[in-house]
Parts: sequence; C-alpha cells; structure tokens
Amino acid sequence: MTKEQPVRLAVFASGSGSNFEAIVRAFQTDQINAEVALLVCDRPDAFVLKRAETLGVPSVAFRPKSFDSKEAYEQEVLDHLLGASIDLVVLAGYMRIVGNTLLKAYPNKLMNIHPSLLPRYPGKQGIVDAFEDGATQTGVTVHIVDEGIDTGPILAQETVAIEPDDTIESLERKIHAVEHELFPKVIQTYIKKLQKEHA
Repeated sequence: MTKEQPVRLAVFASGSGSNFEAIVRAFQTDQINAEVALLVCDRPDAFVLKRAETLGVPSVAFRPKSFDSKEAYEQEVLDHLLGASIDLVVLAGYMRIVGNTLLKAYPNKLMNIHPSLLPRYPGKQGIVDAFEDGATQTGVTVHIVDEGIDTGPILAQETVAIEPDDTIESLERKIHAVEHELFPKVIQTYIKKLQKEHA
C-alpha cells in the first residue's frame, strides 16, 4: 500500500449483505483512495453474492465444512486475499469466529461491526439478547477483531434506544439503519489512518 495506490478492501459476509452494499455504495460515492475489491462468503447460497454481482464486486464462496479443518478453510480464504492484494478485511454479518490463520496475516487489519454496545451482549444474537433483557438502550459497535468473541479494541459506538413499543423486528431495522451509516464512515476513517502511516 502506498499513498498513490488505493487501499484494497475485502468484505466477509454470510447473509443478505445489506451492510456490504452500504459499504460498497459509500466507497463508490466518497472521495477516498480505496476500493471494495473482494467479497468472501461462507454460504454459497447467501443473497450477498447476488448483491456483489449486481455491484460488480468480485466474490468467492466456500462451504467451511467441506474443508478438513478450520485452518485449511482459512488458508484457502487467505490465498484469495493475498491473490487480490487485500490490505484490510471487514466483517459485515460474517457469522464465523476468525481464527489465527487470518488474525496473524492481518494484525489490526480485521474490523467487525456488532449490533450492541460492547462489552454488553456479545455473540451472534446481540439484538435479541438486549431486547429480551429488557434494556432501554443498545446500539452498534465497530471494533478491531482479536482472538476473543467481540472483545477487540473499540473504534466507534452509537446508541440506539429501545422504545416500549419496539419489537425485535423494529429494533433490528433501527440497528441496521445505524450500521449502514456508521460502518462506512469508521472504515474510511481507519483507512485514512493507514494511509497516513504509510505516507
């Protein structure tokens, strides 16, 4: 990565890909020297792959269970990241815990978005956990990925109120709306920091 070359970003996703699309569209319209260069998906039937095709982003999809081990799966993913000269990896609804193979290859360059105000409600059902706990507020956290589950250094948070008439579905909509605004901004800020370091 040099000042002249764009930062090449890979997005990991497992589901419908609304955050992926928000990131791609933000990078298409903002004046920042970066591009979403690859989508990595662990579910070959996920709708996010159709979004990638529509948006013109190259993608790869794997079934982790078809590999002999987590390490073998991550090595295959890493080979594609290196082949695409990826500088930064962003997890956007990626429902797998990242292992050492990827963590070692991208130290402090793996970023995740989580639908709660960490450290409260970590794990894969942060929205449901906050709702069922009777919390009056939750939110969105963007953080660096480390060896733990949603435990890495926090880059940004935004609060979302849980109103008395909210349902899990309405709360999910509010969380996703915040995610789609916050995540691209935090990614872009982090990229500017990386570019400054390499200037």
